[in-house]
Amino acid sequence: MTDSFDVVIVGAGLAGLQMLHQVRETGLTVRVLEAGVAAGGTWYWNRYPGAQCDVESLEYSYQFSEELQQEWEWTGRYASQPEILRYIGHVMERFDLGRDIQYDAYVTAMTYDESAGRWTVRTESGDVLVARFVIMATGCLSSANVPEIAGRETFVGEIHHTGHWPHEPVDLAGKRIGVVGTGSSGVQVIPVIARQAEQLHVFQRTAAYTLPARNQALDPQLQAAVKGDYAGFRARNSAMPTAGLSRYPTNPSSIFLVSAAEREAAFEYFWELGGPLLLRSFGDIMSDPAANELVADFVRKKIRETVEAPDVAALLSPKQPIGCKRVCLGTDYYETFNRPNVHLVDVATAPIEEITPGGIRTTKDAYELDVIVFATGFDAMTGALFRIDIRGRESVSLKEMWAAGPRTYLGLAVPGFPNLFTMTGPGSPSVLTNMLVAIHQHATWIGSCLTYLLDNDISTIEATREAEEAWGLHVDEVAGRSLFPSCDSWYLGANVPGKARVFMPLVGFPAYAQTCEEVAAGGYKGFSLARL
Repeated sequence: MTDSFDVVIVGAGLAGLQMLHQVRETGLTVRVLEAGVAAGGTWYWNRYPGAQCDVESLEYSYQFSEELQQEWEWTGRYASQPEILRYIGHVMERFDLGRDIQYDAYVTAMTYDESAGRWTVRTESGDVLVARFVIMATGCLSSANVPEIAGRETFVGEIHHTGHWPHEPVDLAGKRIGVVGTGSSGVQVIPVIARQAEQLHVFQRTAAYTLPARNQALDPQLQAAVKGDYAGFRARNSAMPTAGLSRYPTNPSSIFLVSAAEREAAFEYFWELGGPLLLRSFGDIMSDPAANELVADFVRKKIRETVEAPDVAALLSPKQPIGCKRVCLGTDYYETFNRPNVHLVDVATAPIEEITPGGIRTTKDAYELDVIVFATGFDAMTGALFRIDIRGRESVSLKEMWAAGPRTYLGLAVPGFPNLFTMTGPGSPSVLTNMLVAIHQHATWIGSCLTYLLDNDISTIEATREAEEAWGLHVDEVAGRSLFPSCDSWYLGANVPGKARVFMPLVGFPAYAQTCEEVAAGGYKGFSLARL
């Protein structure tokens, strides 16, 4: 049996849920397909101990409903995974979103019928849906990156990935545990596991800069003040390069215009504020390597002051420019390595060779373990799309088309794939911003676009090759003015073996949002519009 809808949305995370609400406003029929058995996206899957958002809670929330903004009360500066999941449940119930969502519906294939101007969407369980429009809300960080290590299937203990943590409790008390990976998820899970484990071995390839989150109970007066001017608060955040943190100071001046004492005082001030604010202490940190190195040295000094063993402190001290990889926010992360039951294993010099029935063996030593936790992140931005066989005009595969790296127009559309929208896709600010702002901007833009197409009796919208090529050059040029591409990071796909190295997100939210508005106001320039 084939079901027919105007719109199919793939994914019921935060992007898919707002997109569902937005599509309803147009009057089009819609169905959301979700692989999980409940909504929530990344917050449904990432249930590991210590999971927490690294965007402040007052900003990491929907802005499409003033009533919703006013009624929900956040409890901390940063929201934990359970609290965000409760928020999502509240949104679901308040707007009755569940009636348009089909769960346990893992999408495996999508093909475009040029003669009919329709997409056929197939799920793993055999469902077939036909739709005029398909909106991919599959998430930028949703496809878990599980490293291929020989012998994994022989391990007699438990293996978990932070991105697919079990829903039932995992007993870690008194066990010998190995955590592989020290990115954002690792930084959050390691201190929590350390307090439970008999012995914890942390397998680190590349040290990450971890800044203090300084999480704390949310000041009721602050929450009331924000709620008193939420529209202004949102507007000020959207004017920031990362679409957030407008209530904190930003110093646009060069680091080289102040004395060494003034520089250190500024570093200390922003360090104590917590969060990613240290990168705002001066205006040239992400553009001038020499300025960047001064901030990096400051963080390395903090690591040496915190970690008691000099050799461990040296291994935990990153060598790459600060900010070229995603900066982690932690609580007691470096302090955790002072615990007698925590051991840092340098797999940069002695790589993991295999997983044995009893643990992990590197080229240097063997480690007996009861539990292995992979905190190895995600196949970012393209991974979830590549897991679906998406074929556009002339049955061209999206995965094959992007073999040399993803290219889009505005991060929203791809030539040869009519009526297909990629929310927060490659070529948009997405992961370099507050994702809820990026989601809001894309959801409202796509919603307005659908209304325009309906009002003007337009059947198909498709990015042109020329627009895609020009946009790709623009993304590269903007990135080249920063230090973002200066190290191997998941922004470039460097964490996935064999993945093409292309800097995927666009730096800078305000200019991007303005461009999207201009494209729409100009009758969707850069797109080919047609009637069947």
